[in-house]
Amino acid sequence: MEVFWRTIAEYNEGTWIAQLIITAIGISLTALLYQKPTLTVKRLVKSYMVFLNGWISIVYYMIYCSERDYNYILAIFWAAMTLIWLWDLITGYTTFERSRKYDKLTYVLYAMPFLYPLLSWGRGMEFPMMTTTVMPCSVAVFSIGLLLAFSRKVNLLVILFLCHWALISFSKVYLFKIPEDLLLASATVPAIYLFFKNYFDQNLHKETKPSAKYTNWILIVLCLVIGVFLGITLINEVI
Repeated sequence: MEVFWRTIAEYNEGTWIAQLIITAIGISLTALLYQKPTLTVKRLVKSYMVFLNGWISIVYYMIYCSERDYNYILAIFWAAMTLIWLWDLITGYTTFERSRKYDKLTYVLYAMPFLYPLLSWGRGMEFPMMTTTVMPCSVAVFSIGLLLAFSRKVNLLVILFLCHWALISFSKVYLFKIPEDLLLASATVPAIYLFFKNYFDQNLHKETKPSAKYTNWILIVLCLVIGVFLGITLINEVI
């Protein structure tokens, strides 16, 4: 745990200016995507996601977190995310067509990267040894929010990777004493259901096994199970 928090402190000390710039660019591009969703803007947003995921892989994990055990595995995970976004940039698969069905949840997800440092402050952490807006879980929850806002046609491979990462955060709550990661884990429960429900709703005319009706119930049960584990984790944190 000492190594974990020391590497976070070193990362924040060495990149805080870059993190501010990256965050400002992300806010600007997201606002532009809402206001003027042209093809150029969509490509700029995807290019930003390529850069952002590559930053986490190379700068965060390979450079500043090199002391951690198995850091290269996590670097590979985020490198895979980078390649997925690069493929999407080239093919134009994700259309970034606005869906207003989940706006309330989306705005909550957008706020979460900024809640991370606030929660760190609230539990007595001080800069640079605290969570910030350009760290893996912050990037993951922002990505989920962005795709949920424009969910008419999204790359489900990105969703699967992000949800997998979010569920990993359960272990970090215990191992490294990071209750902030419960934010991402909590967001994952409704996100998993909404993304896949949206996918099956769009493909109701196709034959699927199991059928779309039963698949919806399977998703509900899956999310309930995850929710139970999350609830147990929250109760343990409070106690």
